[in-house]
Amino acid sequence: MLRKARIGDVRTIHRLINISSGKGEMLPRSLMDIYGSLRDFFIYQDEGRDEILGICAMSIIWENLAEIRSLYVDEERRKEGIGRKLVESCLSEAITLELYRIFTLTYKQEFFGKLGFREVERSTLPEKIWSDCFRCSKYPDFCDEVALILEL
Repeated sequence: MLRKARIGDVRTIHRLINISSGKGEMLPRSLMDIYGSLRDFFIYQDEGRDEILGICAMSIIWENLAEIRSLYVDEERRKEGIGRKLVESCLSEAITLELYRIFTLTYKQEFFGKLGFREVERSTLPEKIWSDCFRCSKYPDFCDEVALILEL
């Protein structure tokens, strides 16, 4: 079942992000950051067991730009379409909000490429750089994520 995140999901979201971060799949996020951006998150939950199997967030960056971030699917459930459903939910919400340029910084270019995202230079996303990147320990010389964008 796909749904918006709730306050009771925050610690699980934090744990899943840290699991993924520990494997080098995404950057870590603080518990405070997750509380502050909770409304950005969608959850994919196993209805039978109440277990969260996947998470994804869509964050508004600027008047014409949104970011897909913090996508994680349980390793045993990957390749089942859960990630696609999560991203598509974020894209649907972006369209509802009249945001038609959606980007992601990712290590999973192939996955996002299948959804229509194309690679761009990070420098074409100055709003992201000034809102988040400059605070990252990998910025500017060690950022190894790939910038991808989808224009709807």
